[in-house]
Amino acid sequence: MTKLSVIGAGNVGATCAQRLAEKNLGDVVLVDIIEGIPQGKALDIYQSAPVEGFNSKITGSNDFSEIKDSDIVVVTAGLARKPGMTREDLLKKNAAIITSVCENIKKYAPNSIVVLVTNPLDIMAQLALKVTGFDPKRVVGMAGMLDSARLSTFIMMETGCKPSEVKTMILGGHGDSMVAIVSQTTVKGKPISEVLPKDRIDAIVERAQKGGAEIVKHLKTGSAFYAPSSGAAYMVEQILKDKKETIPCSCYLTGQFGLNKVYVGVPCKLGKNGVEEIVEIELTADEKAALYKSASIVKKNFDLL
Repeated sequence: MTKLSVIGAGNVGATCAQRLAEKNLGDVVLVDIIEGIPQGKALDIYQSAPVEGFNSKITGSNDFSEIKDSDIVVVTAGLARKPGMTREDLLKKNAAIITSVCENIKKYAPNSIVVLVTNPLDIMAQLALKVTGFDPKRVVGMAGMLDSARLSTFIMMETGCKPSEVKTMILGGHGDSMVAIVSQTTVKGKPISEVLPKDRIDAIVERAQKGGAEIVKHLKTGSAFYAPSSGAAYMVEQILKDKKETIPCSCYLTGQFGLNKVYVGVPCKLGKNGVEEIVEIELTADEKAALYKSASIVKKNFDLL
């Protein structure tokens, strides 16, 4: 049976574990340093198996050795943003957590593929690569999936169409520097520029950029977790089923799009080896400039560490 581990049993991690189990993708281990939390949440999720009809076993632990020989490790551990807090405020606090987590992954699951969800996402992915020493194909970040889903949702709300009728692609860093590839965005197969006026498109893109902050503002004491956990579970499914669909993920670039030695959101194909291919799509001059700016922010913040 495939073994999946989720590190961090907060809202994102526990919901991700639930989604992985419900998709029957493998047995799931939920790990957290807070005693009782992963055990209680795992037991609660497992008790839904007779109702939901999944066969995946799910267990909770405070012991990192339980992730031994995992095929995929999803990392959600870290502090969530609070109102008024930027993703960069999180940088130093979450860097210490991710360093410790990745040392354990290297020790107990040296052949695993790592899916990073912790913010600031692209910087944490780069840190995970450095600490594990893994092949960059085996360390990938979840951001573009979430940002693209947010943009698609706002387009659906605006146009009244179904999720399957909207195609979006968001690249670049996760957060305010994300790059919506409007030139590749379609509604019912038509370019979005033929469906909505420019001012509405700009407003929707801006709302997607601030999508996380909007939810933080509503919740007051937490941040988004339903959509982020969906994005992570979708990526795990792509890897396990060797699907190789073109989706946006944070990948380590080695010359693609003219960028080098940096994690940034790009179109890629995920399969059994992790990042199977980075897909270099045509970008407008503005989109390319925005992608470079995004990458430079990631580099600058990583150097701060």
